[in-house]
Amino acid sequence: MEATSKIADNFDQASTGAHKAIDKVSGAARPAVDRMASGAHQAVDRIADVATQAAETLSAKSDQLKDVQAKLLGQTRSYVSAHPIATLGIAVAAGFLLSRLLSSSR
Repeated sequence: MEATSKIADNFDQASTGAHKAIDKVSGAARPAVDRMASGAHQAVDRIADVATQAAETLSAKSDQLKDVQAKLLGQTRSYVSAHPIATLGIAVAAGFLLSRLLSSSR
């Protein structure tokens, strides 16, 4: 029985040593993991900031394009109202050119 007791003690000592080694390694790795996690959080925050800025810029450009479109539409309506005969001539000429372009490609 004494041999069995020594073997059990050896296993206990080996187990205790292994636990201490694991604790030491995990203690040493924890700061590195914390630094990596912090860096990852900062990267995600930077990406979110850039995406937000891009969305705001696109929204502003969209509003500018809508304003330009409304202005051009108003100018076109004014021109058509002021020059109905010229507008009709332009429309006929454009239709003729378009039909020629489409028929020549066949």
